[in-house]
Amino acid sequence: MLARLFHAWERRLYHATPNRVVRPFEWGLDWLPDEMRDDRLAPVEQVRAFAAAALADSDRFFEAPATADYEFSAADGHLRFPSALRTPHPENNIVHARFFPARRPRRPSRAVLVLPQWNADPEGHVALSRVLATFGIAALRLSLPYHDRRMPPELHRADYIVSSNVVRTVQVCRQAVLDARRAIAWLARQGYERIGILGTSLGSCLAMLTTAHEPLVRAAALNHVSPYFADVVWEGLSTQHVRAGLEGAIDLPTLRELWMPISPRAYLDRVRDTAVLLVYAKYDLTFPLGLSLQVVREFRERAIPHRTSALPCGHYTTGVGPFKWMDGFVLTRFLHEHL
Repeated sequence: MLARLFHAWERRLYHATPNRVVRPFEWGLDWLPDEMRDDRLAPVEQVRAFAAAALADSDRFFEAPATADYEFSAADGHLRFPSALRTPHPENNIVHARFFPARRPRRPSRAVLVLPQWNADPEGHVALSRVLATFGIAALRLSLPYHDRRMPPELHRADYIVSSNVVRTVQVCRQAVLDARRAIAWLARQGYERIGILGTSLGSCLAMLTTAHEPLVRAAALNHVSPYFADVVWEGLSTQHVRAGLEGAIDLPTLRELWMPISPRAYLDRVRDTAVLLVYAKYDLTFPLGLSLQVVREFRERAIPHRTSALPCGHYTTGVGPFKWMDGFVLTRFLHEHL
């Protein structure tokens, strides 16, 4: 009974945003590195080779060369810097973030990089960042690729980071990880000694990928979790329009293989030395419960240290009171204890 009520509520909140576009399927070969293009191979084989190479050397794939080109305004807390991965859209190649200094700084100094959910507006997770700052943890809220200031005029939603274009989705999610690593490097330059990361939904996936490849991350709060990127797109409520563009052109097992470089399951063993919180929602239709429980089970079976928290709501309803306050409390308490 309770599940039916929450599922109906989730669907109402989903339908409150009607401007989703079904885009045609594309392999995205133009997003492949030049050296990975081979016209002698079928498109799927070219993408398969690209994915295999990324997995075989993920340290190189997610490497973010250092930059000194940071611009910070203390007046409004706005940070900007160039992305380490250039895309065809100039707006998207400049990273934007908002910094919230701790109100009562502690020693050792602590900071958290905050990655909001897919299609978050500029105010998404700002309130949570302020809560962290209130509890003595500085917060740097990052705008994901193709979001708010980074969105080109042709878009009304952040379609290019999760779409039916296979390689573009991998590359733009990779860009988000590179951006996160440069943001963490900026925090370290400011003297922060203990750095954590917090991500929600898509931001949770990207936070997990960042944690697996960034040694400065000491604690990761992952808010809504799944082992596979492809399965969330295929099964989730929020990505029905993306699946509509994929179906008939590719099947789930193939998509799972090609999107494995941006799937948390590939990197679970790399977070053994990090404090990890796994948060999931019992009535989630966007990150279906079975996928979240699979992540928890994998952590347990591999004996990877972690904590879990199950919210008594769904995905969209996590952003509605009282559940948003419950979620914020769980996330803030974990980071306060582990940084």
